[in-house]
Amino acid sequence: MKISLSRENLLKVLQTVGGVVEKRQTMPILGNVLFHVYQNTLTVTASDLEIETRAQTELETCDVEQFAITLPAIKLINIVRSLPDGLTIVMDFEDARCTVSAGRSRFKLSTLPADDFPTIDLTQAELSFSLSQHQLKQLIQHSSFAMASQDVRFYLNGMLFDINNNQMRVVATDGHRLSTCTTELAMEGLEPTQAILPRKGVLELSKLIGDDDSLIQFSLAKNYLTVQFEETVFTCKLVDGRFPDFKRVIPTTNDQMVQTDRELLRSLLQRASILSNDKFKGIRLLLNNNLLAVNASNSEQDESHEDMAIDYAGPDMEIGFNVSYILDVLNSMNDDCVTVQLKDSNSSCLIETTSDVCHCQHVVMPMRL
Repeated sequence: MKISLSRENLLKVLQTVGGVVEKRQTMPILGNVLFHVYQNTLTVTASDLEIETRAQTELETCDVEQFAITLPAIKLINIVRSLPDGLTIVMDFEDARCTVSAGRSRFKLSTLPADDFPTIDLTQAELSFSLSQHQLKQLIQHSSFAMASQDVRFYLNGMLFDINNNQMRVVATDGHRLSTCTTELAMEGLEPTQAILPRKGVLELSKLIGDDDSLIQFSLAKNYLTVQFEETVFTCKLVDGRFPDFKRVIPTTNDQMVQTDRELLRSLLQRASILSNDKFKGIRLLLNNNLLAVNASNSEQDESHEDMAIDYAGPDMEIGFNVSYILDVLNSMNDDCVTVQLKDSNSSCLIETTSDVCHCQHVVMPMRL
């Protein structure tokens, strides 16, 4: 069996699926990618038993109508990446070996049978709808930073997808902050459905999403989510858990408004973070009559102080925050102006933003300093 294709096309599909492959595997087959050839089309699949990504490309030549085999993922990616542009790669499969030829280069790789490669059945979808890549990218970009990383509450190490009627909302929280974004869908009458996508799945999906208006198919089954692009299919098993009631966390009585230039505030907070505590990143904000003062200190007795003019007419207030949490929100925004909604020194703050496709709410709990 022999196939040939351009170096660029092969590298593109390998890089698309390669992020799923773990370097250390309990099963040798999971260190491989599945090559499936059918009618002059090559489908490359990678899996770690939780996430599966498939990418397609056209072949230049193929001497059989259909066959399947697996190849070592990392080795093959490194070989193809190291080859010069513009080459045609010929892959000859014979006796559990694959000879990869390009120009004057020859590489021989061991293969494993395709029958041993685990794949997910994609025919069990219970809910399907379309949205643009731009919509999905905005939702994830404006909320994923709030996901927990290694929390014992495993359901927080991921992102909630909440679908209801003609809206999709994503929610991420680590227990100290929460970010949620909502977008309108073209399809109405969708059954209320919730699904938690694990952290690695969110990060891998975000790499695949473009920023154009091309439509993608979004499907949910009982225990997995599938996102189908034009030439790529992403599938991920869902977290089996119950996400906390995020609506109870979003403040509804924050009536003290702080308005200022987003970039000026971001720069000030970045400077304050330099001398904040390395572990907790705490800073102290002092508000009074159109002035914001920001103080930071650490265990080495280093201190910083800086103030700036703001639009604030409320009572004097002193409140502490993790500066990294506020910076994450400001870095995700595109607005020139930011409005921070406060209640008192012991209550969380709320920052809301609205873009062309989504409405976002960011909640940050205060710190005691």
